[in-house]
Amino acid sequence: MTIPAWALSLAYWLHMLATVVWIGALATLVILVLPTAQRSLEPKPYSDFLGQIQRRLDPIGWFCLLLLTGTGLVQMSANPNYQGFLAIDNRWGVAILTKHVVFLVMVGLSAYLTWGLLPQTRRLALRRARGLEDKDDQEYKILLKKETWLVNLNLVLGVAILALTAIARAS
Repeated sequence: MTIPAWALSLAYWLHMLATVVWIGALATLVILVLPTAQRSLEPKPYSDFLGQIQRRLDPIGWFCLLLLTGTGLVQMSANPNYQGFLAIDNRWGVAILTKHVVFLVMVGLSAYLTWGLLPQTRRLALRRARGLEDKDDQEYKILLKKETWLVNLNLVLGVAILALTAIARAS
């Protein structure tokens, strides 16, 4: 089946748009928002701020991931280098397979951050603000470091995906 040129162009455009939004949001969080908020805010206001950001960014981020998956499959199936599922007999196939593995790791990290670590950090911050936890507790600092490390890792993986895309396109 041949994909019409207009549909393939739309898939490329939506894929690039979703990439810019997703990686741009990660870069903004890593470079600007989280470092500033962590240095400037006490645990309760930081928790509230992080919760508000998460409520706004999560739906956008997960929508971008779905859009990237759908448009990526369309692009891949239209590529003349595509030889079939798990047919890895050229440089393009290796780059695309590696890109998809890295993408799945990013999805896993995003899921852990969304439904695991960030809610845990917010709960602990709320408990500390209410005096239910020791304010000198190292657990909160450990969670913040873990959050920072994982968001940074997600950004690095996103940049790696862009590099793998460039390798595949040059093949």
